[in-house]
Amino acid sequence: MDKVISFIQPSRNNLKYLKWSYKSIRRNLGYRHEICMADDFSDDGTWDWMNSICLIDPNVKIHRNNGPERLGHTILYDTLVDMASNDIVMIYHADMYACPGMDEEVLKHLERGKVVSATRIEPPLHPDGPEKVLKDFGIEPEEFDELGLLQCVSELKSENKPITNGIFAPWAIYKEDFTSIGGHDPLYAPQSKEDSDIFNRFVLNGYELIQTWKGFVYHMTCRGSRFKDGALRNPAGQVFMKGRESSEWLAQNLRSTRNFIRKWGHMVKHDELMMPVVPPKYDVGFVVKNCDNKMLRELEPWCSDMYGDWVGHKGFGVNKYIEEEQPNTQFDLSKKLHSLYTEPDNDVVIRFDASKLNQSNFQILVNLSEILQQSGEVGEMELEIFEFYINKLDTYEKELINVV
Repeated sequence: MDKVISFIQPSRNNLKYLKWSYKSIRRNLGYRHEICMADDFSDDGTWDWMNSICLIDPNVKIHRNNGPERLGHTILYDTLVDMASNDIVMIYHADMYACPGMDEEVLKHLERGKVVSATRIEPPLHPDGPEKVLKDFGIEPEEFDELGLLQCVSELKSENKPITNGIFAPWAIYKEDFTSIGGHDPLYAPQSKEDSDIFNRFVLNGYELIQTWKGFVYHMTCRGSRFKDGALRNPAGQVFMKGRESSEWLAQNLRSTRNFIRKWGHMVKHDELMMPVVPPKYDVGFVVKNCDNKMLRELEPWCSDMYGDWVGHKGFGVNKYIEEEQPNTQFDLSKKLHSLYTEPDNDVVIRFDASKLNQSNFQILVNLSEILQQSGEVGEMELEIFEFYINKLDTYEKELINVV
């Protein structure tokens, strides 16, 4: 097969997994593919190891973020894609083991306008799902059952399961298709939700997302961030992860989730096979009475503009909220938050009293895109505590395809 891949692998303090992953690529896939690795200001010897590999493997490219702050894989994925020599790149985690033949199975389906994922085999650190295979062949490289995994892969291949539609790492794409929409959005740096964002944009740009069930990786999962301190087993030998998410990951995941909602108007959505579901994006303004600091924080991401009386701000208006929240987003909150006396000019205006919000009726705002798509029409309507004034129902999701 003439096609070759540039593997894209950022890593931060993940050296033992990165070594394990590198060895699997070279042992099982050979030396024809390029490996592009980035060290994100690690202090565990990663950069020294990368330099030593370059001395013996000419088909490796390396890059280092010299700090003092981490850049995260949202940025470093794209840095490495720019460095890649080949026409095809594969987003590939540093805690993945490449099973024999994975590259050929992915490449046989790949062409321009397609994104092809291999299938993950994972230990039971996350809930099971039809898009992956949940089998425990080790939660650390030291206990990895390679022979057991390879036997499993042989059996899975013999099932001849057809390709399905969906996407999750590792995924391969033509470099030109990736760069033509601007790559990952730095809005989500250093990490979290950058993948869901670019998957939405792939769909909106007309790319076909497919998953092969004959090409496999074993994925330890989340070792560079969410579970950076590694996995544990309880006395019965079961994997134990509860409460082990790093505080850094939890805080960044919250920031990125709020930014995803600001950009798309909804939470991440996909079907059971990880095929993205992209509802329409509407221009929505909230006109809110009795909006205190707590309600402002809850409501702000869910609209294009917000008009309020800002109860409880004691003369500071929304300045305190903007001061605290602006460092967490690239959206200009000073241009988004307005006085109640400003006349809203959004396509859809929703008026309500924040003091009457509860968990039940808040779901109307969470599902607003689908409600407007299915039931909305130009004019006025009421739904529980909300008064809708619909001037037009233009949608703007395709304006989000390219990173500006």
